[in-house]
Amino acid sequence: MRVLVVDDHAETRRLLARNLSLAAHAVSSVGSCADAEGALLFGSPFDVVILDVMLPDGSGIDLCDRLRAGGVGTPILLLTARGDVKSRVSGLEAGADDYLAKPFALAELLARVKALGRRGPILRDRAASFGAVVVDFEARRVRLDGQTVPLTARELAIVDLLASRRGRVVARDQLIECVWGDVTDSARASLDVLVARIRRKLGSSAGLLQTVRGIGYTFGGEA
Repeated sequence: MRVLVVDDHAETRRLLARNLSLAAHAVSSVGSCADAEGALLFGSPFDVVILDVMLPDGSGIDLCDRLRAGGVGTPILLLTARGDVKSRVSGLEAGADDYLAKPFALAELLARVKALGRRGPILRDRAASFGAVVVDFEARRVRLDGQTVPLTARELAIVDLLASRRGRVVARDQLIECVWGDVTDSARASLDVLVARIRRKLGSSAGLLQTVRGIGYTFGGEA
Protein backbone atom coordinates (compact mmCIF):
# COMPACT_ATOMS: atom_id res chain seq x y z
CA MET A 1 0.00 0.00 0.00
CA ARG A 2 0.99 3.64 -0.39
CA VAL A 3 1.11 5.29 3.03
CA LEU A 4 1.51 9.00 3.81
CA VAL A 5 3.05 9.81 7.21
CA VAL A 6 2.32 13.34 8.49
CA ASP A 7 4.38 14.22 11.59
CA ASP A 8 6.58 17.20 12.42
CA HIS A 9 9.05 15.09 14.42
CA ALA A 10 11.77 13.95 12.03
CA GLU A 11 12.80 10.92 14.11
CA THR A 12 9.17 9.73 14.30
CA ARG A 13 8.84 10.07 10.53
CA ARG A 14 12.02 8.04 10.00
CA LEU A 15 10.93 5.37 12.48
CA LEU A 16 7.50 4.97 10.90
CA ALA A 17 8.86 5.07 7.35
CA ARG A 18 11.47 2.41 8.14
CA ASN A 19 9.00 0.02 9.77
CA LEU A 20 6.27 0.56 7.19
CA SER A 21 8.80 -0.07 4.42
CA LEU A 22 9.88 -3.31 6.12
CA ALA A 23 6.20 -4.30 6.02
CA ALA A 24 6.30 -3.83 2.22
CA HIS A 25 4.48 -0.48 2.11
CA ALA A 26 5.55 2.44 -0.09
CA VAL A 27 5.96 5.41 2.25
CA SER A 28 6.00 9.17 1.77
CA SER A 29 6.39 11.55 4.70
CA VAL A 30 5.78 15.25 5.32
CA GLY A 31 5.97 17.46 8.39
CA SER A 32 3.17 20.00 8.06
CA CYS A 33 -0.53 20.45 7.32
CA ALA A 34 0.26 22.42 4.18
CA ASP A 35 2.48 19.72 2.71
CA ALA A 36 0.00 16.97 3.64
CA GLU A 37 -2.91 18.86 2.09
CA GLY A 38 -0.95 19.39 -1.10
CA ALA A 39 0.05 15.73 -1.32
CA LEU A 40 -3.49 14.47 -0.75
CA LEU A 41 -5.38 16.98 -2.86
CA PHE A 42 -2.98 17.30 -5.78
CA GLY A 43 -0.58 14.34 -5.67
CA SER A 44 -0.87 10.63 -6.42
CA PRO A 45 -3.49 8.77 -4.36
CA PHE A 46 -2.58 7.10 -1.06
CA ASP A 47 -4.17 4.06 0.55
CA VAL A 48 -3.75 5.19 4.18
CA VAL A 49 -2.75 8.41 5.97
CA ILE A 50 -1.05 8.41 9.38
CA LEU A 51 -1.72 11.92 10.70
CA ASP A 52 -0.30 13.50 13.85
CA VAL A 53 -2.70 15.84 15.65
CA MET A 54 -0.15 18.44 16.77
CA LEU A 55 1.52 20.00 13.72
CA PRO A 56 3.48 23.27 13.47
CA ASP A 57 1.03 24.99 11.13
CA GLY A 58 -2.27 23.72 12.53
CA SER A 59 -4.25 20.86 13.98
CA GLY A 60 -4.36 17.44 12.37
CA ILE A 61 -8.01 17.24 13.37
CA ASP A 62 -8.79 20.46 11.51
CA LEU A 63 -6.83 19.16 8.53
CA CYS A 64 -8.83 15.94 8.60
CA ASP A 65 -12.02 17.99 8.56
CA ARG A 66 -10.83 20.00 5.54
CA LEU A 67 -9.76 16.88 3.67
CA ARG A 68 -13.15 15.24 4.14
CA ALA A 69 -14.89 18.45 3.07
CA GLY A 70 -12.65 18.45 0.00
CA GLY A 71 -13.76 14.95 -0.95
CA VAL A 72 -10.66 13.02 0.21
CA GLY A 73 -11.91 9.60 1.31
CA THR A 74 -8.53 8.01 2.10
CA PRO A 75 -8.59 6.19 5.47
CA ILE A 76 -6.95 8.34 8.16
CA LEU A 77 -5.29 7.11 11.35
CA LEU A 78 -4.78 9.93 13.86
CA LEU A 79 -1.76 9.87 16.19
CA THR A 80 -1.74 11.99 19.32
CA ALA A 81 -0.31 12.29 22.80
CA ARG A 82 -3.81 13.30 23.92
CA GLY A 83 -5.79 10.15 24.58
CA ASP A 84 -8.78 11.68 26.35
CA VAL A 85 -12.31 10.90 25.20
CA LYS A 86 -13.03 14.46 24.02
CA SER A 87 -10.02 14.44 21.69
CA ARG A 88 -10.89 11.02 20.28
CA VAL A 89 -14.48 12.04 19.61
CA SER A 90 -13.32 15.31 17.97
CA GLY A 91 -11.10 13.32 15.65
CA LEU A 92 -13.84 10.87 14.72
CA GLU A 93 -16.32 13.67 14.14
CA ALA A 94 -13.78 15.32 11.82
CA GLY A 95 -13.82 12.17 9.69
CA ALA A 96 -10.88 10.13 11.01
CA ASP A 97 -11.24 6.37 10.70
CA ASP A 98 -9.10 5.35 13.66
CA TYR A 99 -7.22 6.87 16.60
CA LEU A 100 -3.98 5.76 18.29
CA ALA A 101 -2.57 7.45 21.39
CA LYS A 102 1.15 7.93 21.91
CA PRO A 103 3.21 6.06 22.98
CA PHE A 104 2.10 3.16 20.81
CA ALA A 105 3.46 -0.24 19.87
CA LEU A 106 4.69 -0.42 16.29
CA ALA A 107 3.06 -3.83 15.86
CA GLU A 108 -0.32 -2.31 16.74
CA LEU A 109 0.16 0.60 14.35
CA LEU A 110 1.09 -1.77 11.52
CA ALA A 111 -1.97 -3.90 12.24
CA ARG A 112 -4.24 -0.87 12.15
CA VAL A 113 -2.71 0.40 8.92
CA LYS A 114 -3.28 -3.01 7.36
CA ALA A 115 -6.90 -3.05 8.53
CA LEU A 116 -7.55 0.46 7.19
CA GLY A 117 -5.98 -0.44 3.86
CA ARG A 118 -8.26 -3.45 3.50
CA ARG A 119 -11.27 -1.30 4.30
CA GLY A 120 -10.45 1.15 1.53
CA PRO A 121 -11.67 4.73 1.13
CA ILE A 122 -15.07 5.61 2.52
CA LEU A 123 -16.95 8.07 0.39
CA ARG A 124 -18.37 10.63 2.79
CA ASP A 125 -21.04 12.95 1.54
CA ARG A 126 -21.81 16.06 3.52
CA ALA A 127 -24.96 14.30 4.70
CA ALA A 128 -26.66 10.94 4.33
CA SER A 129 -30.43 10.39 4.27
CA PHE A 130 -32.16 7.32 5.65
CA GLY A 131 -35.86 7.98 5.23
CA ALA A 132 -36.93 10.45 7.91
CA VAL A 133 -33.40 10.51 9.38
CA VAL A 134 -30.62 12.71 8.01
CA VAL A 135 -27.08 12.31 9.34
CA ASP A 136 -25.30 15.59 8.64
CA PHE A 137 -21.57 14.80 8.74
CA GLU A 138 -20.54 18.38 8.10
CA ALA A 139 -22.76 20.01 10.73
CA ARG A 140 -22.24 17.03 13.07
CA ARG A 141 -25.86 16.44 13.93
CA VAL A 142 -28.69 14.03 13.24
CA ARG A 143 -32.16 15.21 12.24
CA LEU A 144 -35.42 13.28 12.48
CA ASP A 145 -38.34 14.70 10.49
CA GLY A 146 -36.42 17.97 10.30
CA GLN A 147 -35.78 18.22 14.04
CA THR A 148 -32.33 17.83 15.60
CA VAL A 149 -32.01 14.65 17.66
CA PRO A 150 -30.33 15.47 21.03
CA LEU A 151 -27.40 13.05 20.92
CA THR A 152 -24.41 13.10 23.23
CA ALA A 153 -20.89 13.26 21.75
CA ARG A 154 -20.44 9.49 22.00
CA GLU A 155 -23.90 8.74 20.64
CA LEU A 156 -23.18 11.03 17.70
CA ALA A 157 -19.80 9.35 17.12
CA ILE A 158 -21.52 5.94 17.01
CA VAL A 159 -24.17 7.08 14.51
CA ASP A 160 -21.63 8.98 12.41
CA LEU A 161 -19.34 5.96 12.11
CA LEU A 162 -22.13 3.53 11.28
CA ALA A 163 -23.95 5.87 8.89
CA SER A 164 -20.74 6.64 6.99
CA ARG A 165 -20.54 2.95 6.08
CA ARG A 166 -24.10 3.01 4.67
CA GLY A 167 -25.33 -0.42 5.68
CA ARG A 168 -21.97 -2.16 6.03
CA VAL A 169 -21.53 -4.09 9.26
CA VAL A 170 -19.09 -2.63 11.81
CA ALA A 171 -17.76 -5.11 14.37
CA ARG A 172 -18.51 -4.32 18.04
CA ASP A 173 -14.87 -4.13 19.09
CA GLN A 174 -13.96 -1.97 16.10
CA LEU A 175 -16.74 0.46 17.00
CA ILE A 176 -15.63 0.50 20.64
CA GLU A 177 -12.00 1.04 19.69
CA CYS A 178 -12.90 4.00 17.46
CA VAL A 179 -15.25 5.70 19.93
CA TRP A 180 -13.70 4.81 23.31
CA GLY A 181 -10.09 4.29 22.25
CA ASP A 182 -9.77 0.99 24.12
CA VAL A 183 -11.81 -2.21 24.23
CA THR A 184 -12.81 -2.90 27.84
CA ASP A 185 -15.69 -4.61 29.59
CA SER A 186 -17.03 -1.26 30.77
CA ALA A 187 -16.89 0.12 27.21
CA ARG A 188 -18.79 -2.93 25.92
CA ALA A 189 -21.47 -2.41 28.55
CA SER A 190 -21.64 1.32 27.76
CA LEU A 191 -22.05 0.58 24.05
CA ASP A 192 -25.13 -1.55 24.75
CA VAL A 193 -26.62 1.26 26.83
CA LEU A 194 -25.89 3.93 24.22
CA VAL A 195 -27.27 1.86 21.34
CA ALA A 196 -30.52 1.40 23.26
CA ARG A 197 -30.61 5.13 24.02
CA ILE A 198 -30.00 6.07 20.38
CA ARG A 199 -32.86 3.81 19.30
CA ARG A 200 -35.20 5.47 21.80
CA LYS A 201 -34.24 8.90 20.51
CA LEU A 202 -34.84 7.82 16.90
CA GLY A 203 -38.37 6.72 17.77
CA SER A 204 -40.16 5.20 14.79
CA SER A 205 -36.86 5.12 12.87
CA ALA A 206 -35.10 3.04 15.55
CA GLY A 207 -34.95 0.08 13.16
CA LEU A 208 -32.25 1.85 11.15
CA LEU A 209 -29.72 0.89 13.83
CA GLN A 210 -29.64 -2.89 13.62
CA THR A 211 -27.73 -5.48 15.60
CA VAL A 212 -26.02 -8.21 13.60
CA ARG A 213 -25.93 -10.95 16.22
CA GLY A 214 -22.45 -12.05 17.17
CA ILE A 215 -20.77 -9.51 14.88
CA GLY A 216 -21.71 -5.88 15.39
CA TYR A 217 -24.00 -3.16 14.09
CA THR A 218 -25.21 -1.62 10.86
CA PHE A 219 -27.10 1.59 10.15
CA GLY A 220 -29.63 1.74 7.37
CA GLY A 221 -28.82 -1.70 5.97
CA GLU A 222 -30.06 -5.23 6.16
CA ALA A 223 -29.08 -7.25 9.24
